[in-house]
Amino acid sequence: MPPEREAAAAAAPAQAAPAGRVGIVLVSHSREVAASTAQLAKALVGTGDPAPAAPAGGLPDGSVGTSADLVRRAVTAADQGRGVAVFCDMGSAVLTVKALLAEGFGGSEVRIADAPFVEGAVAALVTASAGGDLAAVLAAADDARAYRKL
Repeated sequence: MPPEREAAAAAAPAQAAPAGRVGIVLVSHSREVAASTAQLAKALVGTGDPAPAAPAGGLPDGSVGTSADLVRRAVTAADQGRGVAVFCDMGSAVLTVKALLAEGFGGSEVRIADAPFVEGAVAALVTASAGGDLAAVLAAADDARAYRKL
């Protein structure tokens, strides 16, 4: 490289690494349901590099229930700096996530997706994998509510 180009390159500001993608967390009362839904959504993305999707299912001992600690860990695992959309299967999963949202996640933007668990997770992960921001990911999940079967 000519010296003048080297000098210009050295003087140019360093470009920041591209930001990550929106993460997805799947909170279910069942470890198997959360893990299987994450696996299915990743398989349906259609690319070898899906956005992060972390399951938080059941209790730490594998029994049925919802664990705030597992949800916190899943959010940390899925967070790449562009926000995290959390899908809850029902009842106490929603209450657990709402309580955690009230406490905060250390500056990360974490939102509950008001969407069907499986269809919403798939639509959200496809959108996140394509680089959509948190608003687009949540909108895609919400659109899944209208998926017709007939």
